[in-house]
Amino acid sequence: MAQVAGEKTSPASTEKTDSLARDALVSLTKYASQKSSSTTTTCTVENAARRREWGSLSGAERIAYTNAVKCLMSLPSQLDAVDAPGAKSRYDDFVAIHINQTLSIHGTANFLSWHRLFVWVYEQTLRAECNYQGHQPYWNWGKSAFDPLNSPIFDGSETSMSGNGAFAPHNCTNGLPTGLNCIPPGQGGGCVATGPFANMTVNLGSIGPTLDAAGVMPAASPLAHNPRCLRRDISAWVSSNWTTDRDSWDLITLTDNITAFQTLMQGDFARGFYGVHAAGHFTFGGDPGGDLWASPGDPAFYLHHAQIDRTWWIWQNYKSPESRTTAIGGTVTPNDTPPSQNGTIGDLLDLGILTAPLTIARVMSTVGLTGGPLCYVYE
Repeated sequence: MAQVAGEKTSPASTEKTDSLARDALVSLTKYASQKSSSTTTTCTVENAARRREWGSLSGAERIAYTNAVKCLMSLPSQLDAVDAPGAKSRYDDFVAIHINQTLSIHGTANFLSWHRLFVWVYEQTLRAECNYQGHQPYWNWGKSAFDPLNSPIFDGSETSMSGNGAFAPHNCTNGLPTGLNCIPPGQGGGCVATGPFANMTVNLGSIGPTLDAAGVMPAASPLAHNPRCLRRDISAWVSSNWTTDRDSWDLITLTDNITAFQTLMQGDFARGFYGVHAAGHFTFGGDPGGDLWASPGDPAFYLHHAQIDRTWWIWQNYKSPESRTTAIGGTVTPNDTPPSQNGTIGDLLDLGILTAPLTIARVMSTVGLTGGPLCYVYE
């Protein structure tokens, strides 16, 4: 479970959750073999794409990924300029869709499935429109939980996802909607000036900014143009308390049903518990990374949510893929506020112009066992 603030009881590790991932792959392979005669998918565990951890990629592979992301930022938006005047690039199209749907995809029955599809479509767009040859990498939180700034993902080198923001005086970041918490100010808060996304322009948001620093202002309207720099305030205080290997292990092994799993993952805000979802966002934080609505405006979002998906994939497959790839829980409003009907696997996931709508059922398996287009596993 979460450590006392600042307590470092062990070196950064992912040994326990990586062992669960290996078990999940073995279990999934066996289940897929048994089920193959009753499905029409051409995807198999053997021919599925392999999503890999950022630090396991070569320097050239990391640069190929960040170059593809920058390519997406250079392509024109495909959204209607009247509806989304702030969306200036193809990259912004993803941010805008997330902004528009934020209150129907968080704390809801579709949280995990919607974001699974969202990240997959982003990956496919990088490949189709920017000639990216690889697959979506993930950020294995436990590897950097005690020192994120010195990790391959945030060290600011040309092979990173860029580093911290420059120091800018700022106050506590209130990351939880209860407002009862204080993320201690870090050494960032200003514009990111190192790595491949140095001097990046953010066009959309913020809608609910959490970084309390001069110059951080909400947009005039949800999809208005609000150009500014990418800011980060990387926080080891957050990561060492909520994204250790032990936190992930407990999440996967101590939750026997999907409602408990996704609730613990997203956090218990009333008692100041972040969960790995909110904690991942507030490890890099800043603007727009710390904004629930516009957080995909920080390219690190997609590595974080690939790890969210990997954690769900492990939970689905390591123990009982037959039942867990049909398991859904929760309602269609955030934390059932206001009270609403339960979500079902027949509900549609609609990502607007990004892809054709799909039912939740079709993305419950990452290797097509529920009739969907996904075809990947995690290494």
